[in-house]
Amino acid sequence: MVPHPLPARPETARPRGLRTDYCGELRAADAGRTVSVCGWVARRREHGEHLAFIDLRDHTGIVQCVVDGAHELRSEFVVRITGPLRLRPEGTANEALPTGEVEIGAEDVEVLNPAEPPPFGVDGRVDTEEPVRLRYRYVDLRSERMQHNLRIRAVVNAAIRRSMERQGLVEVETPLLWTPTPEGAREFAIPSRLQPGSFYVLPQSPQIAKQLLMVSGFDRYYQIARCMRDEDVRADRQFEFTQLDLEASFVRQEDIWEIATDSVLEATRDVAGEDPPAVVRMTWDEALDRYGTDKPDLRFGMELVRLEEVLASTSFNAFKAAAIRAIRVPAQADLGRGRLDSLTDRAKSLGAAGLVWLRVVAGEGAGAAAIESPVAKFLSPEEQAGILKATESEPGDLVLAVAGERKTTCRVLGQLRLDLGQPEISAKPYRYLWVTDFPLFEGVDEEGNPLAAHHPFTMPHPDDMDRLESDPLSVRSQSYDLVLNGWELGSGSIRIHRADIQRRIFAVLGISEQEAESRFGFLLGAFRYGAPPHGGFAYGIDRLVAILAGEENIREVIAFPKTQSGTDLMASSPRPIPERQLAELGIRIVRPAGLTD
Repeated sequence: MVPHPLPARPETARPRGLRTDYCGELRAADAGRTVSVCGWVARRREHGEHLAFIDLRDHTGIVQCVVDGAHELRSEFVVRITGPLRLRPEGTANEALPTGEVEIGAEDVEVLNPAEPPPFGVDGRVDTEEPVRLRYRYVDLRSERMQHNLRIRAVVNAAIRRSMERQGLVEVETPLLWTPTPEGAREFAIPSRLQPGSFYVLPQSPQIAKQLLMVSGFDRYYQIARCMRDEDVRADRQFEFTQLDLEASFVRQEDIWEIATDSVLEATRDVAGEDPPAVVRMTWDEALDRYGTDKPDLRFGMELVRLEEVLASTSFNAFKAAAIRAIRVPAQADLGRGRLDSLTDRAKSLGAAGLVWLRVVAGEGAGAAAIESPVAKFLSPEEQAGILKATESEPGDLVLAVAGERKTTCRVLGQLRLDLGQPEISAKPYRYLWVTDFPLFEGVDEEGNPLAAHHPFTMPHPDDMDRLESDPLSVRSQSYDLVLNGWELGSGSIRIHRADIQRRIFAVLGISEQEAESRFGFLLGAFRYGAPPHGGFAYGIDRLVAILAGEENIREVIAFPKTQSGTDLMASSPRPIPERQLAELGIRIVRPAGLTD
C-alpha cells in the first residue's frame, strides 16, 4: 500500500536552532541559498580520493551533500552540514527523490556525535526480524516507515481533538489508579505501599469515571485515554492501548453515532486527503445474516445467502438443518480438488460439520447454467435451479454452502468469505459501519447466570425490558460498534442511569445486592443524586491508525510496543524487583502451581 502523504508543515513550524532547513524539504527553488542541515548519515559513496557523496537523513527525507575532504563520516553519524544549495549537474538528477534536483556543496561538516554500526539497516532494503527491530526500537524508529506511521498517529490525534472541541466536548483526565470493575478482561493490579494488602488496578477503560462525570453535570466529555488490559497480545491488541473515549448527557444513540462519526471522518480526511464512502448502519442480526460476523468488511461483496426456503423439502440429509447458508465466489469454479479439500478442513476447524461445494458450469441453451458437485445427485433439478437463482451464480462461479446451527453456520461462512475475498480488497476505500442492537447478554456462566455481552452498565432495549428476567438471552441492548474494513474500532452504549434498572441487571447477572453495593456503591449512590440519561463510546486509536497507515499489526503504529509474549525487549521488562521493594509493599512471591523455572 502506498503511504498517504502527510499534511504540509505550517509556515510557523520552520526549523530553528542548529539548522536553517529540513533535509527532505529542499527544492530547486531554494538553489543559491547557503543552508545548514542536521541529521544522520544514511549512505556514503566515494567519488575519487577525497570526494564523497553523503545522503543526509532527517525525519522529512534525504538530501545529497558533496563533501570534499577526508571527513570520517560513517553510517548513522549525527552531523551538521553547511554550504550552498545548488542544482545537480545536468544528467545527474534523481527523479525518484523529492530533493533529487539539488545538492549541498558542504563547506563545513560538524560531527555532532559519532555512531557505532547499527544492528540493521535503517533504509529497509533488507528485512529484519521483528525481535531485533523491537530490541533496538530507537534505531527502528528512524526508518521512513516508522516515522511516517507515528506522524500519521499525530495527525489522527490532532483531528480527533479538533472534532471533539468543535462539537462542544470538554477534555477531562480520569485516574490511572482505579478500583476493580467487571468489564470482562483481566486487570493489572498495583499494590498499595501505604495500605499493605490492598490494590489499585489500572483501568481497562474510564467507564465508571466518565459516567460519574455525567452525574457531575459535565454534559459532554472526551479523553484520549490510556487503558490497560492483561489479555493475550495479538495483531490488534496490546497490554497498553489508546482510545478516544467520549460520553454525553441527554442524548439518543444517534447523537453518539454522529459525534464519533465526525471524528473518524475528520481523521480519515486529514490522512487520506479525501472523504470515505458514506457510513452505513445495520443491526447485529442483519450483520450476522449477511456477512457471518458482527464486524463485516464491506469493501467486497460475497454476502451470505439463505437457502432454507429453497431446500425446505430436500431429501439431502446434510441440508436438513436449522440454518443453511451459501456464498457465491465469483470466477472460482476452477479451484482444484486439493484447494476445495483445504476449504472443507478449514470449515470443520471453525465448527462446521462439513462444507458443500458446487461448481457452476454452462448448461444447455444460451445463458443456461448447471451445477457440478459430488452432492448434485442428491439435489432435484428444482433445488439446483433454486440455489443458482438465490446466489445469482453464473458459469465459472463457485458456491460454498454450510448447514447447521445458525450462529455457527454464519460464522463459518463469514470467515471463508474473508479468506477468499482478501486478495481483491487491498486497494479498496475505507468503509465505516455502525452495527447496532447487540444482544444484552451472551451465554451463561457455570452457575447459569447470563454473561454481559458489553458491560453491566448497558441500558436494555426498551421493547425488551419485560423479558429481562424471564428470557434474558433474547433481550437486545442499546449498544453499538463502529467497524472499519473488518476491524472493530470500538464499542459504546446508552448507559443505565436509574438505580432500579441497574439493580435488576445486577440481579440477572447473579451479583447480590451486598456485592453490588461493595463494588459499585459509589456509582449507585451517585444515581440517587440526579443522574441524567447518558451514553458514550470509545474506539481504539491504535487500530484506526494501523488501518490508515496500511499496517496489519498495531505494533507498527506504537512507539514502544510489547511482543506477543508481553515482553518489552528494549527495556527488558517485565523483570523481578528487589526484595527490599517487595518487603515495603508487604508482598512475597509465591510461584503459581505447575509453573517451573
